[in-house]
Amino acid sequence: MEKVKITVEGATVDFTAAKKIAAVVAAQENEFSSLVSWCDNVKKVHSPQCLKCEIEGEPGWEVFGRNHEGRLRISFNDDLFVFIHS
Repeated sequence: MEKVKITVEGATVDFTAAKKIAAVVAAQENEFSSLVSWCDNVKKVHSPQCLKCEIEGEPGWEVFGRNHEGRLRISFNDDLFVFIHS
């Protein structure tokens, strides 16, 4: 899975804005890209919430994303928000 790191300085980026930016980045190479999994570390929520998917301490939502055709891992401001796209 390719990792994309985005750092935003001088402006506040919330979950909704980060999600939209991630979708634009993912669509550059695949117009049919879809969001497979995500994590919002501000609110401490993620999707999917598959705790049984955890492998060696790696979060279940990230394992799920990788194992379900996740192509891009797009991270904002050191994993504040993370989106995995197919």
